[in-house]
Amino acid sequence: MGFCGCEMKDIPRPAADTPVEPTRLLVLSEGLYNMNNSTLALVDLSSNSTDYDIFKTLNHRGLGDTANDLKRYGAKIYIPVNISSTLEIIDATSLISIKRLTITTPEGTARQPRRIAFHDGFAYLTCFDGTLIEIDTASLEITRTVTLGRNPDHLAICNGKAYVSNSGGLDYPYYDATVSVVDLATMTELRRVPVGQNPGCIEASERGDIYVVSRGDYDQNDYTLHKIDTDIDTVVRSFPDIHPLNFCIVGNTLYMYNYNFSDASHWVKSFDCITDRITNDNLLPENLTLTTPFSITVDPSSGEIFLTDANSFILFGHLICINPDGTLRYIISEIGLNPNGIIIL
Repeated sequence: MGFCGCEMKDIPRPAADTPVEPTRLLVLSEGLYNMNNSTLALVDLSSNSTDYDIFKTLNHRGLGDTANDLKRYGAKIYIPVNISSTLEIIDATSLISIKRLTITTPEGTARQPRRIAFHDGFAYLTCFDGTLIEIDTASLEITRTVTLGRNPDHLAICNGKAYVSNSGGLDYPYYDATVSVVDLATMTELRRVPVGQNPGCIEASERGDIYVVSRGDYDQNDYTLHKIDTDIDTVVRSFPDIHPLNFCIVGNTLYMYNYNFSDASHWVKSFDCITDRITNDNLLPENLTLTTPFSITVDPSSGEIFLTDANSFILFGHLICINPDGTLRYIISEIGLNPNGIIIL
């Protein structure tokens, strides 16, 4: 697990010039709400071994309650822990905690951090209290804060701006329906883009467009994908016939999955962000049965697709690896309770 050391500011690693097979994976599991049982697993594919709670093994304590996101930037890994209202920052080589940053208001009220993204040496953290927080990745101190819509959730950064989905998820059934556009130079909200009720996953394509899904009422399976032109910060196209619950983008390819909460049906597809068309409408191997797809990650080097299965949300879930040709590569069973994301080391 050797990587470059820190500089004054963390910088992301350049992409590999040739495909590299992943040998180690970090898998985050959020656990159950108010149960204080989030975990971080380390999978060593070279030795076929797994430490199902590597964070506790190395740091002699748990991560906290409901860890929602897992991202690497430079020599550090960042884990927002929602109910504990902390940001866990660990060394990407040793996996030892560097700092556990408490995310509260000046009055001490929990902000409930959700998702994190990075730009030019700073981390940007959405919080359910309606704010976006900027953190210096060198000093690990909060530098600026801006107020957005209700319950900001996912975020993406493109052209010096942060695009934040205001979910309103804590106000069910009165969801928010906007994406805040934040100028990162001034840390000010420029506008709110209407996109549909309960916006969630949001990512930028290599081409420079923003894609966001409005999830509506989960039980209705009425998720809708929208495309925002970042030059004019307006929705230029919606896709009412495409219903992803969650997705990730690698280059100009969007990989997405659906999960219908009413009948438990699901699918995994790919979509071309240049042509705005489905390129593969069935990425699931014939011999693979999922229970509750919960996240999707694609290795930009190998092209492998990683899915996590929450296994009905109350049983230990699984990590599934699919080859680029759509065949099943392997399954790591019972990786954690509600596994929600991975980092490929």
